Amino acid sequence: MSDCKDTTSGCTGPLGRREFMQVGALALGGLTLPQVLAARAASGNHSKRTSVIMLYQHGGASQLETYDLKPDAPTATRSQFDPIATNVPGMDICEHFPLQAKIADKFSIVRSLHHEMSSHTDGGITVLTGKAPLVADPTSQSKSAHPDFGSVASKSLRTGPNVMPSYVAIPQKPYMTRPTYLGLHHGAFEVGDPSVKGFRAPHAGIAAGKDGKRLGDRKTLIDQLDRIRRTEDLRGNLAGTDQFRELAFEMLTSPESAKAFNLSEEPDALRDRYGRHLWGQACLLARRLAQAGTSVINIYFNTPKTGQEFTNWDDHPGNAGREGHFAKYMKIRLPYMDQALATLIEDIHAQDLQRRILVVVVGEFGRTPVMRYGVPNRSYGRDHWPQAYSALVAGGSLNMGQIVGATNSKSEYPTERPYTPQDLLATIYHHLGIDHSQTFDDFRGRPVHILSDAKPIAELI
Repeated sequence: MSDCKDTTSGCTGPLGRREFMQVGALALGGLTLPQVLAARAASGNHSKRTSVIMLYQHGGASQLETYDLKPDAPTATRSQFDPIATNVPGMDICEHFPLQAKIADKFSIVRSLHHEMSSHTDGGITVLTGKAPLVADPTSQSKSAHPDFGSVASKSLRTGPNVMPSYVAIPQKPYMTRPTYLGLHHGAFEVGDPSVKGFRAPHAGIAAGKDGKRLGDRKTLIDQLDRIRRTEDLRGNLAGTDQFRELAFEMLTSPESAKAFNLSEEPDALRDRYGRHLWGQACLLARRLAQAGTSVINIYFNTPKTGQEFTNWDDHPGNAGREGHFAKYMKIRLPYMDQALATLIEDIHAQDLQRRILVVVVGEFGRTPVMRYGVPNRSYGRDHWPQAYSALVAGGSLNMGQIVGATNSKSEYPTERPYTPQDLLATIYHHLGIDHSQTFDDFRGRPVHILSDAKPIAELI
């Protein structure tokens, strides 16, 4: 941590060990850091350190405008964009992905994913936990009854080298999932937007004076903890021990941990290649964290920037109240994804990390084969469609340069090698070295399998 004493910048010195130990609850990203790290040193065993970076396309990306274009389909169905050839014969992708097209031999596309949940939260719960809600919630207010794959990894694997957090979310965690019966300390460690001016690791910005009074707005931190207490069954997890506070202190003061979060150590040219926007800098930070030993980094891949011209992947008519044709907004959005994702894959290979790091790009579902007009002012778009959607995977010592599965002529349903979100998660767990058939006890002490009726995607293994 810095020894900065510049009071004009708000930096008044690092936190001393004694002071830190006196601070009972230090809230970061909606969780306390001792909770994030608690019990991890004694949980699980992992002989090789592997990582997963997920680009979670919140809203549900259209397969027809990205990786399954159907150029010969009827006008009301076919992609709004043209396909382009890649360096893999027979693999065509969207024209707005020229950088990915050059490195298609370094990734594979699964075109035959499907499930049955059509709301954002239900779909997200299914994709991220592998367990569909028992009762569908069309209002998209549902919360998971089971932990997502990042929390499972946190529970199953030891704390990363140099006391790195096991599960990190950039810039925020998925709002529909919770660590549930694994314990709050296995939730995601949120780090905010790394593209903002002056970004630094959350723990690098912590400074406390006597009795912890320089923790900033302490009342806000306490309020956050009170809200957690009211909304979560913590099962005693708020009660930290000196041992876990020691572990948290080691992370807060670890030069290696601080270095992993420090994007300024990367060359400006590389940061420019990734893109000076949320998606680009999030991908760069994710690579650094994975390289340093974090097991799961989930990038909430919602929108690369803020502004009237930027929307997320929920490309129905009038998405986010914006009127007009959805392709207009996708045409703005897709190049940001192409830049960040292609650079991430190339950078992983340049660092010789393609065996250690697996990249997964997926949303909660795809989009309808037929487009429609809607409000406001006859806007045009595609609705939710879990019956068929695509995912991209790269690295992880998996088989690259191929298309897995296929959908029918209108991308309505899989016709070859149908796979489920559970199968994709089984592939992720396979890479992490986690046996997805193992069980954890739920709140009532009943054993619950990480996944049931799932298998890794055979073509990738």
